[in-house]
Amino acid sequence: MEQTQYLILLLIALCSVSECVQRQYHFINVLKNWTEAQRICREKYTDLATVDDMNNMNKLNKSVNDGGDRRIWIGLQKTGVDKWQWSSGEPAHYLNWGSGQPNGGAEECVMMSNGEWHDWPCSYSRTFICNSSNNMNTGLVFVNQMKNWRDAQSFCRQNNIDLVSVRNQNENQQIQKFINDNHISTDVWIGLFRDSWQWSDQSDSSFRNWASTEPNNQGNENCTVTEPNTQGKWNDVSCNRQFPFMCHEDKLILITETLTWTEALRYCRQNYTDLVSVHSVQMQEEVMNVVKRASTEAVWLGLHNYCSMNMWLWLSGEIVCYQNWAPGNGTTPENCSLEKRKGAVQSGGDQRWISLPETRKLNFICSRYED
Repeated sequence: MEQTQYLILLLIALCSVSECVQRQYHFINVLKNWTEAQRICREKYTDLATVDDMNNMNKLNKSVNDGGDRRIWIGLQKTGVDKWQWSSGEPAHYLNWGSGQPNGGAEECVMMSNGEWHDWPCSYSRTFICNSSNNMNTGLVFVNQMKNWRDAQSFCRQNNIDLVSVRNQNENQQIQKFINDNHISTDVWIGLFRDSWQWSDQSDSSFRNWASTEPNNQGNENCTVTEPNTQGKWNDVSCNRQFPFMCHEDKLILITETLTWTEALRYCRQNYTDLVSVHSVQMQEEVMNVVKRASTEAVWLGLHNYCSMNMWLWLSGEIVCYQNWAPGNGTTPENCSLEKRKGAVQSGGDQRWISLPETRKLNFICSRYED
């Protein structure tokens, strides 16, 4: 018994805090139109480059070793279907419109007034609120400068993290309290906007890094390039023009076959590296983005119950330090005499982890990471 407790403590002490980068970029220095570039990226890697945030943007810029002063294709293309999104890259699930809002037209950005949201032309000037950390209580920064929405976005990204996102009613109330406590009497920009652009890999990323006055759609400009000498700012251009391009290679791959956990493990080890392990909230966010395309209600992870010690481990042997269990899962002893249990992530809802019999047939996520 004492030896078992010692081993558990040792495993806890070895919890990994390392971060993995889910996406790698590959610069292709060949002149192609956007459709040709997309085909080549899909054949050799995953797709034309998707960019999720400023960290991705900086990494993409570093990947352009010999791009020179040329424009470079990325995977953003205009679809003609508008949707509301957050500047930070998060999809907009919670909305808190005021009466009669949104009222459409050219009003594609959002301000908050007395706790309610109003769509407004992005070119108008307002004060704004930035996020300086992921903690809503301490991470709000009011900027008492009048800027249009895109300039406010740039200011927040340069000095903090991004324009503030509001993901639920509680956060909306916290922001309104922040406004009241700081005696802010003006309407303020928040990070919500709408557009009709979609990534080639169908990613939900709403991150945008347009250059000033872009996109301006001067003559059927439905595809996106990075501009030279602008730290990778974007411009809309005709898809028929020819430029070098940037591909991305995902490290997480959703397999839509339905297999048992053991079969999924064998498949991943034969074709990639392993079933995925999730050691951080960042990796969980990547998993959440992948599982949205699943055809089963849950998706296998590389998570298994070690019955003799009554604990959950990743296939790498690491204990589950970061945890994202659904209520009633992962925290109570499993009855191993009945059936072996493995870990899966829900493909809908909050996408929490659940314990399931290993014989259940599900989609699964393979990883290309080398431990």
